[in-house]
Amino acid sequence: MAQHAFTIAFYDSRSYDRDAFTEANKTFLYDIAFFDFHLSERTVVTAQGYDAVCVFVNDLLTADIIAKLKSFGVRLIALRCAGYNNVDLKAAAAAGIPVVRVPAYSPHSVAEHAVALLMALTRKIPQAYMRTRTANFSLNGLTGRDLYGLTAGIIGTGKIGRIFADILSGFGMNIVLYDPYPIHEWAEENGYTYVSLDEFFKCADVISLHCPLTDTTKHIINDRSLALMKRDAVIINTGRGALIDTNALVRALKHQTIGGAALDVYEEESNYFFDDWSINVVRDDTLIRLMTFPNVIITGHQAFLTTNALSAIAHTTLSNIQDFVDGTPLENAVTCA
Repeated sequence: MAQHAFTIAFYDSRSYDRDAFTEANKTFLYDIAFFDFHLSERTVVTAQGYDAVCVFVNDLLTADIIAKLKSFGVRLIALRCAGYNNVDLKAAAAAGIPVVRVPAYSPHSVAEHAVALLMALTRKIPQAYMRTRTANFSLNGLTGRDLYGLTAGIIGTGKIGRIFADILSGFGMNIVLYDPYPIHEWAEENGYTYVSLDEFFKCADVISLHCPLTDTTKHIINDRSLALMKRDAVIINTGRGALIDTNALVRALKHQTIGGAALDVYEEESNYFFDDWSINVVRDDTLIRLMTFPNVIITGHQAFLTTNALSAIAHTTLSNIQDFVDGTPLENAVTCA
């Protein structure tokens, strides 16, 4: 059982976070302070007096912020997500502050959301929904296409990518894969094929991104790769926003050299996602331009948002903290390459 004195500053909290973590914490009994703002240079002072900080994808942990956390006595950084590109891992290591994460919560939640985006995009569900809301039952302009027989390309074959592949295989799609660390046995068992990156972009009708954001994968979708794609290819991104060069995507959409995109993440999402901007001015011209295309669907980083995933995130995060408190090996620690 955790010591009651162990305190956690919990940043960027939403009602669903508070509900899930409060329920999970009945087992651990930590002292958690929920803050609804991001951890940043301006707000890091609020971490004073806490043993750990719990952060999400849009909380920024630069070397300066980590140095301040160290000076405030913070001993652990607990990510309640899989990605860690928002943390300066070298600075954390130098400060002697372990970083833990949730490597897998409900991979089905993200994979299924990617499928939902694909179906909504290819069958023009948002347009149909808006029409019938106003009693317009015309079918003009709503022609979609079968997924059966098309080629689905998946970049990144971790748990989420593999589940996504299996779902689309059930639709009767051909599956091609790209990953610098291929899982050949799994692919061969299921009749999937790993190909080179150029071949991947040339042959895929659907391209879905399920890889982490690294120096190698940043802007893996760019002017060059977009030029290789089929004119009716569609892109699904439930990974990280910066996997796509958004300006290049806008150019391709504007010139109709690809078929469309469905995005649950966006390169500059930290300025807007998870907040209500409906009565404010969104000043990001690129985001606004994306929202004008009829063949683009944007959801606000909600692929993870299921009751199953929230419960798993809470339990794994608090278990990671428990391991730290108990002094046991940190199974989900993140270290510098």
